[in-house]
Amino acid sequence: MCIQESCGKMFPVIKCKAAVAWERGKPLCIEDVDVAPPKVHEVRIKIIATGVCHTDWEYLYETEKGMKFRPFPLVLGHEAAGVVESVGPEVTKFSPGDKVIPLFLPQCGECKRCQCPKTNHCRKNWENTQMGVLADGTSRISCKRQQVFQFLGVSSFSEYTVVPDTSLAKIRSDAPLDKVCLLGCGVSTGYGAAVNTAKVEKDSLCAVFGLGAVGLAAVMGCQVAGAKRIIGVDINPDKFEKAKAFGATECVNPRDHSKSIQEVLVAMTDGGVDYALECVGSPDVMSAALESTADAWGTCVIAGHLRQLYGYYKVTRKLPFSVWVMRLKLDEFVSYSLPLDQINVAFGLLKSGKSIRTVINL
Repeated sequence: MCIQESCGKMFPVIKCKAAVAWERGKPLCIEDVDVAPPKVHEVRIKIIATGVCHTDWEYLYETEKGMKFRPFPLVLGHEAAGVVESVGPEVTKFSPGDKVIPLFLPQCGECKRCQCPKTNHCRKNWENTQMGVLADGTSRISCKRQQVFQFLGVSSFSEYTVVPDTSLAKIRSDAPLDKVCLLGCGVSTGYGAAVNTAKVEKDSLCAVFGLGAVGLAAVMGCQVAGAKRIIGVDINPDKFEKAKAFGATECVNPRDHSKSIQEVLVAMTDGGVDYALECVGSPDVMSAALESTADAWGTCVIAGHLRQLYGYYKVTRKLPFSVWVMRLKLDEFVSYSLPLDQINVAFGLLKSGKSIRTVINL
């Protein structure tokens, strides 16, 4: 095993398995990779479980949606949980053995955005991580003697990865990592969209557009907030039973109606819903969600857009992981659990609509 010096400390280079995307539009390949030691303000993590999110699929296969370019080869994955293996110099908040959730959105706690209660959009190392590298402009993952870029600064489709200490949340030692990994993206985004951004009120009327993981979490948030009517909207009727288990009072398929879905909802609610939560990311659906709200007071939240990250939780400080483990139906989000070598199967299940979340166990 190779040994590298990291700012005065000697750490081994870890050889492990990872799912590498060598080029856009091609299936992932399981490869032997080297994961370098953590540098200043970095933490190396043993990934235990990672969810397969639609964002991972989009960056690999979608070319016409205006997705921001990211270089290849690339290790995808950003919704995960694991255990700290080692820490770099000047890391004070984490120790080997800590259970953690890596975060694609940093929280330095010092910048103007971190001090502002109106946003959680810290930009510490943001430009670098968006281009697949860490603070020093390089990745910690390599394969076949070439650099492999890190997706959103995380890359959880690898048995080990290295992340900045500002992009990490410590969680309870008894947290089930194969469940709480889902808090690393979709569940927190949808739930927070309802309770933090929309601030859904008791006895209100709500509509949730899109019943994937984000949408189901939004449904759950509406229910927890006390909404009396929660209408789920999706073109896949197979999702309706699950949506009702999460709290939807009824579900509507736009394809079953000759009128637009916004017209249908306005008629169903005698003037429009109090809160509409768009959880798809489609401009057409965004417009429909807005037009389905009551014109005098309705609120529309675009949870399917990048700006609605983590449901506006200050993720390293205020995201209540210890409470969520007890309150949220995390088990209900997991449709399949698969090993890393079945990652392409997981993508297929996601694309077909047969999976809310597939969790990859590493």
